Amino acid sequence: MEQTPAISIRDLVKRYAPAGRDKTGGEGKLALQGVSFDVPRGQVFGLLGPNGAGKSTLINTLAGLVTKTSGAIEIWGHDIDRDRRNAKASIGIVPQEIVFDPFFTPFEVMELQAGLYGVPKAARRSLELLAAVHLADKANAYARSLSGGMKRRLLIAKALVHTPPVLVLDEPTAGVDVELRRQLWDLVRELNAAGVTVVLTTHYLEEAEELCDRIAIINHGRLIANKPTRELVDMAREKVVVLTLDRAIDAAPQHPLFRRSVLSGERQIEISYDKDQTNAGEVMAVVQDLGLGIVDVTTREADLEDVFVTLTSSNGAGAGGSEHQAAA
Repeated sequence: MEQTPAISIRDLVKRYAPAGRDKTGGEGKLALQGVSFDVPRGQVFGLLGPNGAGKSTLINTLAGLVTKTSGAIEIWGHDIDRDRRNAKASIGIVPQEIVFDPFFTPFEVMELQAGLYGVPKAARRSLELLAAVHLADKANAYARSLSGGMKRRLLIAKALVHTPPVLVLDEPTAGVDVELRRQLWDLVRELNAAGVTVVLTTHYLEEAEELCDRIAIINHGRLIANKPTRELVDMAREKVVVLTLDRAIDAAPQHPLFRRSVLSGERQIEISYDKDQTNAGEVMAVVQDLGLGIVDVTTREADLEDVFVTLTSSNGAGAGGSEHQAAA
């Protein structure tokens, strides 16, 4: 029997009412247009899209902060309309904004949040969760004394006080330096290894490629892709070969097999090609047939950024196909 998804979203529509609707008769902004996808249990699931694509609306709907216009959402098998209490208890949301009372200690923040969720004192795990996010030594320090990275880790611990099986991280590494980003990556992996299903929204494509098992991409309120990360990366047809030549040349060689050929140095050319139509060996053979000697070769595979740009460009909807195709 197939396992129930951690999150199931079906035909989700959100239309915001326009200002002055009674006077203008306008229909308002359509933020989500029939979005459907599942988040499998036990995975790190990436939710990507450009600014204004509808990601925040979707996250806020999961959090209960936005009321959907139509459609259905289940969290851990609980419908958010018919079983709101259990649905909310099954998810923890870590917002992008860092908001704390500066005069509370991390331990007090955790205890207050646990109380709001009705967790009995005997069942609270405040110190355990602070230790899990590597803040045990800061349990009794004022929140205002924590660094930005520590505050983000405290937000994650705070979202876990009621032991939700699903954790949503909204831009968790926005504005942090490289070292802190890596620390948060490690924390996401630790939480996922402990059995927490993680939904991650991010603008850092490297982050999504590094952490996510599966990625959905939303653009203009529509789902345009929903595939395992490796499959999405493999959707990029372009590959690049960088050739170092035995002498300097004035212009890069051109050929019908090359999508693009440019000089990247006096003795170096960068050639991109469609990997479905040719390969690096054939590209090198063409260059040698043109009378150029090759002394070094490096290749670069397409990455998630290449796919993202392709899918969200003006022709992105065509690239992604219908929602049923995208989710295949």
